[in-house]
Amino acid sequence: MPTMPASRPGGESTINRFSARRTQAVIGFLLVVALVLALGIGTYAIDPLSILANLLDIAASAGAGLDDRIAVDAQVLLSIRLPRLLLAAMSGASLALCGAVMQGLFRNPLADPSLIGVTSGASAGASCAIVAGGIWAGQAGAGLPSVAVGAFVGGLLTTLLVYRLATTTSGTSVATMLLAGIAIGALAGALNSLSGFVGDNDMLRRISLWQMGNLTGADWRRVALMSTITLLLVVLLPRDSQALNAMLLGESEARYLGIEVQWLKRRLILLTALGVGITVAVAGALAFVGLMVPHLIRLLIGPDHRQLLPASALAGALLLVIADTFARTIIAPAEMPTGIVTALLGAPFFVWLLYQQRRQLAAAGG
Repeated sequence: MPTMPASRPGGESTINRFSARRTQAVIGFLLVVALVLALGIGTYAIDPLSILANLLDIAASAGAGLDDRIAVDAQVLLSIRLPRLLLAAMSGASLALCGAVMQGLFRNPLADPSLIGVTSGASAGASCAIVAGGIWAGQAGAGLPSVAVGAFVGGLLTTLLVYRLATTTSGTSVATMLLAGIAIGALAGALNSLSGFVGDNDMLRRISLWQMGNLTGADWRRVALMSTITLLLVVLLPRDSQALNAMLLGESEARYLGIEVQWLKRRLILLTALGVGITVAVAGALAFVGLMVPHLIRLLIGPDHRQLLPASALAGALLLVIADTFARTIIAPAEMPTGIVTALLGAPFFVWLLYQQRRQLAAAGG
């Protein structure tokens, strides 16, 4: 299976830095536009042009002296739309960042957290936490902190197991990694089914929502947790951009350039498990975001991780904001789980990516 094209460590990507910065600026602008438009779209429509004015009036008056229309708008914006959109944006940014890092670390565009079982493991951990919390506490399900811990532990254990199985003294085998991810995903699916069998109706409903990927439970507590994790990833992961560029040349070449490869892998795998695990805990299993976004951004600005990581974060946020807006409006007043929308987008993209890989192999063999 061919690896991704490499860029010179410390060098420029396939296009100049100005173009990469301009691409980031365009994506950032589109994200702002999408957020503003999405705030006004829904079963209860709000004029996008009045959103900022309403928020300023609310802040100035501290909720006093507002007419009924503005009071209703404020309730919808501050209690429902804004936390949901912020959660979608930060979840998308986290998944895209983790996907870009894993693709660079394993030097293959198929190395997505969901494909190697990390998302499945995190989902299984969240399911077990829901059921265990409900049984031990005598209530219907665990609280958010315990579910977040369960998702993180499940994602971390899955990541470490897949990495251990795929890594030998000669390096990490992507084929073995994907096969191990399939096996681990099947095991995680069995644990999810077992959790649903043991749990009561409310637990089963919560587990089902987690597996489908759903942002309907967004609130400011989840936003605060996801904000903390996303900020941590945005600060820490780009620091390893040069090391990831060196990894594109191969593990032995990276060692020759002074990169501590094993320490780099452990650190990035831990951060990836943290990001994916917490995202699954607060938003459910949103498949293919970490696969699609980094690959598309790489086609636009090249493989240089100094530009790829921030652009992927912005594009991931944009994609999930659009997907969530589509999910909550396409069958209004009912809502479609956001994970279904990302899967409908991601599955054909994955098939196309496999087709492109096959064409490259055929061309190389010919």
